[in-house]
Amino acid sequence: MDRNKQMAMLEKVLEIQFVAIELNLYLDTHPCDQDALNDYNCAVELLMKLRAEYEECFGPLFHFGWSPIRGREWQWSEGPWPWEM
Repeated sequence: MDRNKQMAMLEKVLEIQFVAIELNLYLDTHPCDQDALNDYNCAVELLMKLRAEYEECFGPLFHFGWSPIRGREWQWSEGPWPWEM
């Protein structure tokens, strides 16, 4: 397992997740801002792509229905978990 690649991918997921959350909060008070809505949709699309790529390489980031197991055994007992990195 390449720890550097895992960390780099996780950092990118967290960066885009931050962007999506900030845009979400902005849109709560500016719901008619079409540019912000477009940016939000792009960020969410990229976030879903990056999460899928990370999970394909290193296993699930979330549980309780957010991350399906794709062709591998149950992985929550394997480490390191994202919050342990």
